[in-house]
Amino acid sequence: QHYYITNNLSIVGQALDTSKRPDMVDKLVDSEANARRVANVENCFGGEVLAAPNRVLVGEGVLQKQCRKQLKPRQFFLFNDVIVYGTIIIHRKKYNNMHLLPLDEVRIVALDDIGPERQNGWQIISPRKSFNVYAANSSEKSEWIQHLNTCIEGCQRKSAKKITTELAPAWIPDDAATHCMICAKVKFSPIARKHHCRRCGKIVCNNCSTKRLLLASQSSEPVRVCDPCFAEASAKRISVGDVKPDSSGDEEDSGDDSNANRQEQEPAQFFS
Repeated sequence: QHYYITNNLSIVGQALDTSKRPDMVDKLVDSEANARRVANVENCFGGEVLAAPNRVLVGEGVLQKQCRKQLKPRQFFLFNDVIVYGTIIIHRKKYNNMHLLPLDEVRIVALDDIGPERQNGWQIISPRKSFNVYAANSSEKSEWIQHLNTCIEGCQRKSAKKITTELAPAWIPDDAATHCMICAKVKFSPIARKHHCRRCGKIVCNNCSTKRLLLASQSSEPVRVCDPCFAEASAKRISVGDVKPDSSGDEEDSGDDSNANRQEQEPAQFFS
């Protein structure tokens, strides 16, 4: 079981304002409570090693992640230097398909509400992986974004890593397009299949994605991109390196989500 010292969001807000009080993250670095929480997360992921010097678990919660075909619940853990998420097998007990993104290369962009299913969302953008997530309500969205940006700013102040301009796109979900997003002529069907450009994330037809581009961190072989992206990269002579769009439609849509859904989503917990 998980036991945490506070879910008092007024205390959380004060802790984030370093002009009013010392940084609670620094106070938790060597604490027994933090070590216990990190060890618990490691156990839930089957022994994956997450403990690292000066790493603090800031908060956790279930968010609806936009996978290729639909929204799916994923457990997210926000540390002061990385964000970790995975597929829920047994809530609070077992997760798999762990993904980790360093916060010093992450950007956060708030999203407008679209329909009843895609509300209270934001985009997590990085060179490795980009995707949309959605909270249960507007208050939780604000809390997540506030904590994320605070951790990101702290990481970027300490990091000497050069900020890249090449960021992975979040794949547009399959149900968002009935026609090719390039030519707008081809209507998708079992015969006219949908394809995602690995560089911009758009849904395109076969005729509009005839080219291949080498995205080194995704594959040692060139991957499918739309013709406009290929033309732009060729014209600018871009050396496309560490760019990997979210392929969650391949490895994450198959996860067992029977134990977690939007109606049962618990409030996020933040500890610093």
